[in-house]
Amino acid sequence: MVQQEQGNMRAPKRIAKKRTSIVAVTLVLTMLAPMSAMAAPTTSSSSNLTYETTKKTVAEKAKILTETYGTTSVQYALIDSGEIVVSGQTGKNDINNKVPLTSNTIYGIGSTSKMVLTAAVMKLVDEGKVDLDLPVVNYLPDFKMKDDRYTKITPRMLLNHSSGLLGSSGSNATLYGDNDTYSHDTFLDQLANQNLKADPGAYSVYCNDGFTLAEILVERVSGMGFTAFIHKYITEPLDMKHTKTPQDVVDPAAMAGIYSPLFGGQLPQENYNIIATGGIYSTAEDLVKFSQIFTGEVQGILSSNSVEAMEQEEYKRGMWPEDSDTSISYGLGWDSVNLYPFSEYGIKAVTKGGDTISYHSSLVVLPEYNLAAAVTSSGGTSAKDQFIASELLLSVLEEKGIITERKPEKSFGVPVKADMSKEIATYAGMYGANNSVKKIEMNHAGQMMVSTLAAPSGSAQTYTYTPDGTFVNDKGTEKLKFVTEKNGRTYLWSRSYISLPGLGQLAFSEYQAEKLEANELPQDITASWEQREGKRYYVVNQKYTSTVYLHSSPILSIQMNKETPGYMSNSKIIGANEAVTELQIPGMAGRDTKEINFAKKNGVEYTTAVGGVYASEEMVQPLYSGKKSVTTIQTDGYAKWFSIPATVKGKVMTVEMPANGAFAVYDQTGICINHTVVSGKNEVVLPENGRIVFAGEVDSTFEISLKK
Repeated sequence: MVQQEQGNMRAPKRIAKKRTSIVAVTLVLTMLAPMSAMAAPTTSSSSNLTYETTKKTVAEKAKILTETYGTTSVQYALIDSGEIVVSGQTGKNDINNKVPLTSNTIYGIGSTSKMVLTAAVMKLVDEGKVDLDLPVVNYLPDFKMKDDRYTKITPRMLLNHSSGLLGSSGSNATLYGDNDTYSHDTFLDQLANQNLKADPGAYSVYCNDGFTLAEILVERVSGMGFTAFIHKYITEPLDMKHTKTPQDVVDPAAMAGIYSPLFGGQLPQENYNIIATGGIYSTAEDLVKFSQIFTGEVQGILSSNSVEAMEQEEYKRGMWPEDSDTSISYGLGWDSVNLYPFSEYGIKAVTKGGDTISYHSSLVVLPEYNLAAAVTSSGGTSAKDQFIASELLLSVLEEKGIITERKPEKSFGVPVKADMSKEIATYAGMYGANNSVKKIEMNHAGQMMVSTLAAPSGSAQTYTYTPDGTFVNDKGTEKLKFVTEKNGRTYLWSRSYISLPGLGQLAFSEYQAEKLEANELPQDITASWEQREGKRYYVVNQKYTSTVYLHSSPILSIQMNKETPGYMSNSKIIGANEAVTELQIPGMAGRDTKEINFAKKNGVEYTTAVGGVYASEEMVQPLYSGKKSVTTIQTDGYAKWFSIPATVKGKVMTVEMPANGAFAVYDQTGICINHTVVSGKNEVVLPENGRIVFAGEVDSTFEISLKK
């Protein structure tokens, strides 16, 4: 790699807000003052810039995002020293191109909402109402879990992802056109039935539940609803007029259009009702206004001490891979507090991204330079949005002369083969990762093959053993090695550079998987699980407006693998009716672990996991093949499932709908072909060997008619 010379970067000139006649004291104050309290560097005056180069470059990249990488629409903004100097959008808002995109088009920002939550908590810290390092139970005495370690969880651990909570318990959180607060209101009840997956503070692993718990903490301590709190203390003072939550009145026509390959038209409004975790709506311009908290340009919202605390390397408090170029390095709320590629130029960048099913966002802030960029999109991913945000910032840094040339993209180069010791070969085996299992094999030629058990055969990736003791792929974009941590567990460490042509490069450094220990089971327990092999289970406790019926699979299939005896996927079987994910992986690969439990009632086996309740095939009845039939939701509120017998395939089913109910139809592969909440159509041609689900409030009645 050609390293950039020192002269290619101008260091920020930090200017203290107060001056004194004693030069020595001035220098000390300047050195000790937090970055967020500094004025912008004086390398170039914003008033002298036209930003034309930046505007042109980012418009081209945004167009690539929509035309090449499948993003429906993208909106972006750049703020420089309190002034929004670049703002734009591209793509389609509606299929017929009749509703234009504007800077006021509102998008869901997903997990970028977590930064608003973190600011809310830090506001209470500033007021002396919350101590980051006192147990959460001090503020929420009704917060309880099955695992006694929960009493050690602190607000800091909620915000830096180190609480040890399982991950995501948002059952019935994401609904179409429905702002039901059930998921928020029952959240403490859900936690009460869970254990922790790690000691609080042991390591940081992405955890949505920590932020939902922190949302409740804000409400209890402040005595205000979260939506009211953020409007009073954050959005209104910052003039964020287009930042809303599902609890606000939001005109659906003001929202960016969202789409799915499973449905030909525009989808209804998507409400993510655990708001602080991912449910806020905003615009790119509003998000860069929000960034002024972190550049110190807006006073009175957070203290400089709180802003500085949020930017600290919280991830280093627990187990973590050695430092290297990365996009994940947690602060308080922030995904990264030393984001690549800005770290290449000696520039501190903090970032947060967000993804829901349909919406995505990225916010990148350069606190020392009073610069921030925000990108929101319909379709795509937050990682792709981050490319656009980074381009905005790198381009304006060039225009200002802060950097004079771009660093070349990085690579590990073509691997040079080295002899592999027998000791390295012992690392072969099965490794658990996020909802998957990786198989690692090695051969005598010094190569390592990595495959995912559920993936098609022939998809293994090959890596070559190199002189520095790592394995590198042929393209030189990823390097792997094995690390045994202080906890005695063995991890597959991956360092990678991911480039998208025309957009840029991301860097990752993470423990990608953990070696699964042998789990020998008594024969009776093994037999119990073998009986479930291939069985299907159907969700019964999702509200009729849930996005699960269209996007996620409401039908689970139990698949065991002979290569991982004692496990169901990455979950360790610990009893005839119980399995638990025991992986201890920091970062992203160990997120959203779960406890799986089975129980029988009235001849039907039910399984629960992460708030979901699923019933076995015995619950599914064949649809009545006569002309008319009725089904009613019983007092348990569970959805009713029916199979489609050969006698009715191809017939047209028409349903007279209740006021608070819906149905969805699936083909034999489990693909949704009609969800009435989305389509508005109560008539459908029944597919061969498909399934139908009716969901609604208790006593909702569906009158079913069949005709040829």
